[in-house]
Amino acid sequence: MTLSEKEILSKQIFSTSEKVLSTEISEYVKQIFAPLQGKSIETQIDEMVEDFSQDFLIADSANTNVNIEWIIKNFGDSKIPAQPTNFESYFQYLNENVVAHSIHTSAPQFIGHMTSALPAFVRPLAKLMTAMNQNAVKIETAKALSFCEREALAMMHRQIYNLSDNFYAQHIQNNQSTLGILVSGGTTANITALWCARNKSLGAKNEFLGIEKEGLSAALNFYGYKGAVVIGSELMHFSFDKAADLMGISTKNLMRVPVDSNNRVNIKALRQAVADCRQQNLHIIAVVGIAGTTDSGSIDPLEDIAEIAQENNIHFHVDAAWGGPVIFSRKHQHKLAGIEKADSVTIDGHKQLYLPMGIGMVFFRDPHLASSIEKQASYTMRKGSFDLGKRSLEGSRPGMALFLHAGLKLIGLNGYEFLIDEGIRKTQYMAARVSAMSEFELLAEPDTNLLIYRYIPEQFREGVTTKQLSDIENRFINNFNERLQKMQRQIGRTFISRTTKTSISLDKEIPVIAMRAVIANPLTTEADIDTVLNDQIQIASEISIAY
Repeated sequence: MTLSEKEILSKQIFSTSEKVLSTEISEYVKQIFAPLQGKSIETQIDEMVEDFSQDFLIADSANTNVNIEWIIKNFGDSKIPAQPTNFESYFQYLNENVVAHSIHTSAPQFIGHMTSALPAFVRPLAKLMTAMNQNAVKIETAKALSFCEREALAMMHRQIYNLSDNFYAQHIQNNQSTLGILVSGGTTANITALWCARNKSLGAKNEFLGIEKEGLSAALNFYGYKGAVVIGSELMHFSFDKAADLMGISTKNLMRVPVDSNNRVNIKALRQAVADCRQQNLHIIAVVGIAGTTDSGSIDPLEDIAEIAQENNIHFHVDAAWGGPVIFSRKHQHKLAGIEKADSVTIDGHKQLYLPMGIGMVFFRDPHLASSIEKQASYTMRKGSFDLGKRSLEGSRPGMALFLHAGLKLIGLNGYEFLIDEGIRKTQYMAARVSAMSEFELLAEPDTNLLIYRYIPEQFREGVTTKQLSDIENRFINNFNERLQKMQRQIGRTFISRTTKTSISLDKEIPVIAMRAVIANPLTTEADIDTVLNDQIQIASEISIAY
């Protein structure tokens, strides 16, 4: 069936489905909400969704080759139908127009983003979580789940900080303590960490009521500072720009320090930046270390950053959204040495904990740090309660802790260790293949399971080997790689993302467009990696760009 025929069919189905249902609206609406004996609406929908899901999950390709413009045409209706839509027709429409053209993030040759296959327990658990419909911020709407969440966060906290049995016995279910906060993602986790750091460092003192009540300007004036900054590497995630904006310090005062050739923060430059800020009487809210940069997976020297933070009495935050789970690997956890000295740590569950979207976490070495952001209300989140929302940004939140708890229990330490070790091993395999193939240039040795490289057209390969490429030649190679990545994405057989790096050529800094591989899918094999690279070589042979 051609695309145009499918389009006509889906529109016919949808228009038919909008006819007035035979039952009265009131009875129909009640039927939607109330489970019935026999084959209920939910059961019928379950069967349809299960079929759609299975077809989607077994797809080999990374994407369909349908262009965005065609998809946009199917979603131009701004009118809500007056009558309820027939559910069979609606779900068929959904399958043909949304599911069919969604990205197959679980496909083994989709190795371009931090999104992967999910374990088998996630889908049935998602149904249970939805059926329970707990609001996790309030004990009155999440009675048992609140304590389940605290337990799961304590397990992760112990993996990072490894404190004593007595410590966890004292704090795990203590309503005055917060070992961690579960949030919607890594961005919110990073914002929460800096929020806590800001409020604690500019808190109430003597007659001053604290930044929360008196504001940033008053706080800086009281403590005698000319301004406030956050310091980290130039590869800090853009969530820190959002945090700087929201905290009122401005992105101008998000100080980005240069990195070395391995994409790790330059410790000498970081130490100098801290000294300069102190000399200029600027308040340093936090110094940030990265455990797994978003573009290349590199890990900053956390021990050295911790030393700088301790010497200067500065909050030390580690953004380990990507690389944090490396702590599960006995073989590779040394790369995170120093993370246990961090005042706060971000980890993103949808990345290397293999959980669905919507599970970010921030952990605190001091279980009382989050009290600096605590809020109460008479109708909810009362002082002294177990309400998790007292110390979190979100006012409502689903019971996503079920997935975290299940992952830690059903995959376990050894299971996560296997997943981490395999991801890094296969990334090292890909790095070796890229280095051995004349068509490609490896741009950095991988720290974790991210890899950056680029395709080199044949006429420039000698110049790459001798490091004698001109600016014009580098720009041509950049344009070629951008075209290659876009074509690979459009064709849809395989997928690699891209990023822009800074490289040194002929003693000059130049931008380099890099292919970015993320080897986190346990279903991805060495053969899949070879297929992705060979697909790029095939597509490159079809590209014609005048030089």
